[in-house]
Parts: sequence; structure tokens; C-alpha cells
Amino acid sequence: MSPLVSWLTDPHPRHGVRFADDTDGWEFVPYRELALSARRMAAQMTAAGVRPGSVVCLVLPSGRPLASALFAVWAAGATVSPLLPPSFQTDAEYTGYLAAILRQAEPSLVVCAEEYAPLAARAMAEAGRRDAPWTPREGTVAADVRPAAGTALLQFTSGSTGEPRGVRVTWANLAANHAVQRRMSGWRDGDGVASWLPLHHDMGLIGCFLFPVAAQSPLWLMRPEQFIRDPARWLACFAPGRAAHSAAPSFAFAYAARRVRPGRLAELDLSGWRTVITGAEVIDPAALDAFARFAAPAGFSPDAYLPSYGLAENTLAVTGADGPVLLVRPDWAALRMGEAVTITEEAKLGDRPIEPGSGWLVGHGAPHSGDGIGVRVLDEEGRPLPDGHLGEIAVTGSSVADGYHAGRQGGSTRFVGGELRTGDAGFRHHGELFVLGRMGDSLKLRGRSVYVDDLDAKVAAAAGVDKERVAVVAVNDRGRPGLAVFVETAPGPWTEAVTGALRNELGSEPSLTLVAGRRGLLKRTSSGKPRRRHMWRLLREGAVKGATVIG
Repeated sequence: MSPLVSWLTDPHPRHGVRFADDTDGWEFVPYRELALSARRMAAQMTAAGVRPGSVVCLVLPSGRPLASALFAVWAAGATVSPLLPPSFQTDAEYTGYLAAILRQAEPSLVVCAEEYAPLAARAMAEAGRRDAPWTPREGTVAADVRPAAGTALLQFTSGSTGEPRGVRVTWANLAANHAVQRRMSGWRDGDGVASWLPLHHDMGLIGCFLFPVAAQSPLWLMRPEQFIRDPARWLACFAPGRAAHSAAPSFAFAYAARRVRPGRLAELDLSGWRTVITGAEVIDPAALDAFARFAAPAGFSPDAYLPSYGLAENTLAVTGADGPVLLVRPDWAALRMGEAVTITEEAKLGDRPIEPGSGWLVGHGAPHSGDGIGVRVLDEEGRPLPDGHLGEIAVTGSSVADGYHAGRQGGSTRFVGGELRTGDAGFRHHGELFVLGRMGDSLKLRGRSVYVDDLDAKVAAAAGVDKERVAVVAVNDRGRPGLAVFVETAPGPWTEAVTGALRNELGSEPSLTLVAGRRGLLKRTSSGKPRRRHMWRLLREGAVKGATVIG
């Protein structure tokens, strides 16, 4: 039986999870109590029609009910699929997103918080279902834990609207990636973890929740909005004797350095913080540097940073850096896919202050021989490139997931003959992997995947042109995530309207480049689809002819 479920029958007598409440306190739930709650809920799910191998979707905020429901699904022998709860979308966008998932997953049960029930019911009706949302409940009888088999987790992409894709993660995938992460973090029995990452996202779910629970380690769990309101509450978890590990996108460190007041910092002791995995987006070295300098008086060491490359299609982690963080600054103007990368400077994090937008890239380490993971960098024809050449990152090994659910096909990310072609551009230097970001079809932003085909319609509406004359392309602007917006029309006032619409949707973080030109500006496949990766390459190489580039 997998350790992810075996603890339900042998819970730790003293350890447990501390769930952050809304009064700056913590609710301690021992693993004995959580295990009993999950098994009692599993009995109710079974009575509601859940069977071994079926899918159960969870639409719940991070917290105790979600924790109980997740392990209840596994105790019932089913596949769990935690979904993004309503957040940044409009009601119509969210119900469309959820309905698309329900049509694919065909769950036997949709478990939903009461406050989300009206939206979930609308999505279920839109998906052609006649049942109602099921609110978490426990009976008086605890179910036996069924053996783990088949697909453990159906992890849906965390994009906005459009057609999300479910990644089939097996129990063997989880076991393999658990071993990788234990090695990366230097895990010791009894180590604690603190996290505010959402539990519908792979980094928060797998790296910061499932694995600590499987080890029955002390766990401090916050909701994302609680971190935004008070980042010092998260930092206070890393005093000696409390949490030793965590994970967060790099934006969180810049945010904490801005929001935590010096007086509050003086009350903190961060010397017990051994590792913090950072990833889920292109890593901003300026953010890591700013926090390390800010938090040094409280005992934080930049050696705690563990820059990691990963994605849901590989369960989670692919690589992680060892030791001091290596930085390189490439010649951005000379970058060409398939060609050698010219490195103009190298440094270690902490050697010098790093300015935002200064063009430095962070090293993500490399797999160890015992990880069972292989990484190649490929040219546009799928041929391997030597170290130091820019190409597409491809991954093999026991962590690579079992494909997409319901026959869905990937965009840039796809499974090819047992190899995961990630759709991310990168290169190897001094044995480490350096990642530039997506190759055209999605943008990683604060851990959220924003799919550019979802933005085409919004740009077209703002510009007042047909959607067929618009193509949005994800790019990397000197280490900063960005968008290039190609529009087949003359420059004009529409540029301000498009900029405003995208800033309203995405905030100020991504860079924006608008490209206006005549018919033929957009490059298409024989079936009429935009060749976004090709356009990404042309833009980077300065080969977009006869167009006006704004921004």
C-alpha cells in the first residue's frame, strides 16, 4: 500500500496539521483525527456511488474539509481531482472552465463547498449532468482503506478559460517523484513543512501537502489570501524547531520583502529554514536576491533557495539546484533556437545586488543519477543539441505522467513516444539547466498557466478586429515573462485598449509587445492554426518584416 494512504490506518500519535484560521491562530488537527475524518467521509462517498477507479472532483478551498475529502477519495479507492475554486474569473468564465473539466473527467461525484454550490451547479448543468454538488459530510462508520491502484491523481491545468487538460498521475509516478524531492531537500524524519500554496496546484498539492502528510510530518497550512494579507505569518513558521522546508514562486519573496515591516522582521527567527523550492514560473533572481538581503538579519541564508524546474506532466519536480545558486547573463539579442548561447557574465546569488530586468537567469540544477530522470535539449526537429545550445527541454523517466485524460492532446507540452516534450525553452551550462520559459502557447504567471489562445478573443474585442487577425504569443523578455500580441491591422488607438485589457487580466508583471502589420503577419499551419512557436522564434531573431513593433 502506498505511504500516501497507508498512514490512514497507522496515524502518528502526536504529529498533525496546523490549519491557519482567520484570527491569526492555528487549528491543530492530529493525524489520528484527520485519518478518522477521511475514512468516515469515504464511507459516505461510497454510499453516494463512488467506486474504485472512478473520478471524484473537489471544488473546495484549502483547509481541513479539502484535506479530509482528498484522502477520503483515496480511501474509497478512487481517483482524486482537486480543482481550482472560483477566484480571478468572471462567473461565466469559471462555469465554462469547470464544465469543460466535468465533461472530460466524468466524475462520479462533484464535492463542493456550500459557498461554491450555485456556480458548481450551473457548471454541472452546462456539462449535461443531472446530479447536484455534494457537500463534504462524515458518517459514524469509518470505511476500510481500499488498495491503491491505477491513476491516483487527475491534475488539471490551472489556466483560465478554454479547454483545460487533465494529466493522469499514477501511484508509481508519485512514489518516484517523492524520492526525488526527498533527495533534493535533504529530508530528515520529523522535518516540518509550511505552505500557503493552493492545493489545486501541483506544487502546493504534491510538494507541500501530500508528501509531508505521507511522512506524517508537522505541517503548517495557510490559504493563499492569508499569505497575501500577512506574509510574516508564513515566515514565522520557520523558527528553529518548527518548519524546515517550503516552496513558493519567486514573486512571493519580492512581495514579502516589500510588505513585512522592519519591526516585524526583528521579531522573526528564520534560522531553522533549511530549504525552499522555488519554481512554478520563470524564476526572478532579483526577487530572490531582494528577499535574501532583507531577511539576512533574521537568520535566512540564500543557500536555502532550491531553484527547481518541474511541471505537472512530470508529476512535479524534474531538476533542483545544489549549493549556491548559479546565475548567468546571456547575450539576449543573439539568442537563436538551435544555436549556441553566448554567456556574457556569471555570478553566484549574493555576490552582487541583482536589479529587476537586468537579464540574469537562474540555474535549476540537474537530475542525479538515482533520480530516474533524463533531460535533453532538442532542436525544432526533435534532435538532441549539445550543452550550451538553446532548444526545447525534453524529459524521460519514471515521474513522467501517463498522458492526458480523455484522449486530449497537448499544445506545446506533449507526450512523444514515452518522452515528455515540455514546450519550454532552455539550455545546459556547467551541467545545470537554465530555463527561459514557454515556447509560444502559454504564460506561467504566479503559478497560473494563462493560455494565449484564451487571450486571442479578448485582444480582438479590445482592438475591434476579427479574432482570425490576432495571435498572442508567450515570450521571454530578458528573463521576464511576457506576451507578444500580433494583430493584422495598422497601428492606432487600439494599442491602448489592448494594453488596458491585458493589464486588467494579468496585472503589471508580464511585459507586453504589440506587433502591428498587414495581412500575412500571422504565420499559420496548413490547417489554419497560428504557428505561435514559429512566430516566437521570428520575433526573437528580429525576423518579423514589414511590421510596427510597439513596446
